[in-house]
Amino acid sequence: MMECKQDSYEDIAYAGEKSKPMEGVFHSHLEERVRPYIDLIDSLRLIGVEEDLALPTIAVIGDQSSGKSSVLEALSGVALPRGSGIVTRCPLELKLRKIKCGIQWKAVISYKEQFVEFDDPTLVEGYVEAAQNELAGEGVGICDELITLEIMAPDTCDLTLIDLPGIARVPVKGQPDDIGHKIKNLLWKYIEKDQTINLVVVPCNVDIATTEALKMAQEVDPEGKRTLAILTKPDLIDRGTEKNILDVIQNQVIPLSKGYIIVKCRGQKQIDDKISLSEATRVEREFFRHHEFFSCLLYEDKATIQCLSTKLTQDLVDHIKKSLPLISEEMKKQLWSLRKELSQCEPGPPLDPKKRKTFFIDTLSKFNNKINRLASGEVVNNDNLFVLLRSEFKKWKDHLDNTKSSFHKTVQDVVNEYDLMHRGRELPGFSDYRVFEMVVQKLVIQLTGPAIDTLRVIRDTIQKQFSDVSKTCFLNYPFLQCVATNKIDNIQSKQEAKVEQRIMEQFEMEQLVYTQDGIYFKTLNETHSAEEQKASEDNFAGFDNRNKYPEMLRAYYEIVVQRLADQVPMLIRYFMLKESAHLLCSEMLGLMDGANVADALREESNASRHRIDMQNRMDRLTLAQEKLSNFV
Repeated sequence: MMECKQDSYEDIAYAGEKSKPMEGVFHSHLEERVRPYIDLIDSLRLIGVEEDLALPTIAVIGDQSSGKSSVLEALSGVALPRGSGIVTRCPLELKLRKIKCGIQWKAVISYKEQFVEFDDPTLVEGYVEAAQNELAGEGVGICDELITLEIMAPDTCDLTLIDLPGIARVPVKGQPDDIGHKIKNLLWKYIEKDQTINLVVVPCNVDIATTEALKMAQEVDPEGKRTLAILTKPDLIDRGTEKNILDVIQNQVIPLSKGYIIVKCRGQKQIDDKISLSEATRVEREFFRHHEFFSCLLYEDKATIQCLSTKLTQDLVDHIKKSLPLISEEMKKQLWSLRKELSQCEPGPPLDPKKRKTFFIDTLSKFNNKINRLASGEVVNNDNLFVLLRSEFKKWKDHLDNTKSSFHKTVQDVVNEYDLMHRGRELPGFSDYRVFEMVVQKLVIQLTGPAIDTLRVIRDTIQKQFSDVSKTCFLNYPFLQCVATNKIDNIQSKQEAKVEQRIMEQFEMEQLVYTQDGIYFKTLNETHSAEEQKASEDNFAGFDNRNKYPEMLRAYYEIVVQRLADQVPMLIRYFMLKESAHLLCSEMLGLMDGANVADALREESNASRHRIDMQNRMDRLTLAQEKLSNFV
């Protein structure tokens, strides 16, 4: 190992310190060159591209109490939650933005639906703790929900990295037994990706080979190509072990392509003494400049937070540059695959609001068109509605025909029993017409029940067919299906009540016992039989018109049956089908004015969810490709 020559390195470091201002920890001449690349990746992450492919990033990992929070604190220039145990309980995306001098410090913290802007650096720690408590619960639990903290200041570096929970070996009070396993699983999600630079924080006062964080980094990056190790707490090492630390930093113990950097951050005493971060940066440089063994590391750019920030930024930008062609190619492949798969899917509502409105109108129009076709006799479902209706109406006609024999028998019995039961003061051969009118009225009113039963069956049949159309047209739209179902039920109920009233009116009119003479005589001649023309055995039969009553009433009942056989189905068909269809279509078209289109077209089927997911992926990848086109 080459030992440091303290005096010469010290002089160079001191001269360098005087030659450049202590504006934060980042070399300002790099700003214009690196900022566009970091902004590009941040914009891609904001779009959500990370759901589709891995983006270049820096993940910060370390065992508990390794000094991880102190390093981030020094890089960001603000106090972050620190202490013993699990301090970082959610992934924290730290976006550092160097802005022009004269612009005030400001920050934004966001997570889930929360978005808070503030301009007081002392509030950062409280906001981060509050966010962690909301996401992971108060206490010592962890959560994989991301918190984003963007800090814009003239004295910070241009860098984006993700701070991950410290690795726990033994659960403390209140923690589940598998807390260590949960934390490791969370870390794997980030550090195993080839696009991630793993920043491993290791304290100098422990055996680096035994640290869990470095072991994890070696497992996912055996050659150490994307791992950078940070050694902390150099002031706590045992005297006599300094050369061992130098061997580590000189890459002679566990080789890493990106190497090692040693830093000295604020300790608890400095925090208690209110030592500022800028003062701590100056103290750190003084510590290394005067250190017997480590002063040479200043010259080699392997010590101080300033050196770390510059290297991290440069490494991230280089990593981004190398990754952009691969990212662009992967985007092209995914977009091609998505377009092909989407072309095979059933089209759903467009995401554009104007196109979605047009789609909504078309969807309602298709439903109405099917309802109208159904009402006019076309087959739009598996069952032919008019075949079903004709079947039910035939049952009604058959029932009417079956009542003829009982009607005829009743009339004949009344004729036979007339003298005994009904004859009053009149001479033989004379009859009371009202007696026979009452017979007709009594027997016809008994048909009311079967007529209403037919109405009920037809209502159920039509309602089912209308509902089937609704399910077909609004298969993926539960809101529209629910609205249509309710409207169908309400309209059918109102129409059923209307038809029932009309049927009752029809039977009330039948109590009038009326038909045109021409119709009556025509029917009478058709029902006249040779048997009924035989003379009666009674001497005065030829003079007794009662003998002709059965034949005459039979003719009238034929007219009643024909009237009811047609009128009841016509009432049902007109009000339950034709008018119901018209009312339903009118009310569904009314949704165009008042309905929230986004809610109305919200889908819930697995197929629709998959299609929407693909549409969203294609939109964000297309937008990302446009942003990427300026760099590749």
